[in-house]
Amino acid sequence: MSRFSSTAQGIVLMVASIFLFSLMDVMIKSAAATVNPVVGIWARYSIQTVLVTLIILPKMPGVLKTRYPFLQALRSGFVVGATGLYFVSFAKLPLAQVAALMQIAPVIITLGAAVFLREHIGPRRAIGVAIALVGALIIIRPTPDGFTPWTLLPLGGALCYSAYVLATRFVGRDESVWTSLFYTALFATVVFSAAVPFWWQRLTAAEAGYLIAAGIFGTIAQLLLIRAFALAEASILAPMGYSGLIFAAVWSMVIFGEAPDMATYIGALVIVGAGLYVWQRERQATRAVTRQ
Repeated sequence: MSRFSSTAQGIVLMVASIFLFSLMDVMIKSAAATVNPVVGIWARYSIQTVLVTLIILPKMPGVLKTRYPFLQALRSGFVVGATGLYFVSFAKLPLAQVAALMQIAPVIITLGAAVFLREHIGPRRAIGVAIALVGALIIIRPTPDGFTPWTLLPLGGALCYSAYVLATRFVGRDESVWTSLFYTALFATVVFSAAVPFWWQRLTAAEAGYLIAAGIFGTIAQLLLIRAFALAEASILAPMGYSGLIFAAVWSMVIFGEAPDMATYIGALVIVGAGLYVWQRERQATRAVTRQ
């Protein structure tokens, strides 16, 4: 498999993962107004644990072996932290605003990949990330009025998510996708199973449906995400995360009646342009190396 084909597959899987995560966000936002975050997060990861366990049963016990038990627990803690912060954010802020604030994550991922994973960040990737960040800032419009205490929640979630992605990229080099997916769900389920009796509430049929759908979408999205980062470098995939802004804007308008303003459209176009720029330049660079 050539380097470009692996990178291309990673990018496609990354975008598909972001799309499914955006659907999960819609389900969570629909439930977050009335469902306690502890109950919601417990349901989301319990469903993932059941689904993954059923899938990996034929592969047990081999799939349970991990070379990085501490790092698996740490990355699971990061994704649980991100999920919890986003869950509360959706109850307090519009979907499009949360999605915009989350877009600081690709910048953190790219910088973290250079510091912790020793990945090279050439001028093409740096330019792509910078342009995408400008697009995100156009949408966020960082003014003193924009940064209420609630806006710190998705920013904290972005930091946790970035740490999760970097840890996923590291363990994904040596371990099965199913191993990482199983331990992510198991850790969250164990932690929140201990807490949920103190916060339990009776769910309506609609609330239960939202949480079940969120669990299914989230499970598939995480599987695709882990595979994507096993195929391509984190700094290449990071700008693709900005596609979540496009999905969030569509769902905000179609489902929640929150029509994005002109700044959101302009910022989204800038972000898409940055992603296409990185894709095209990486493809050209790979072709040049192949011809040599």
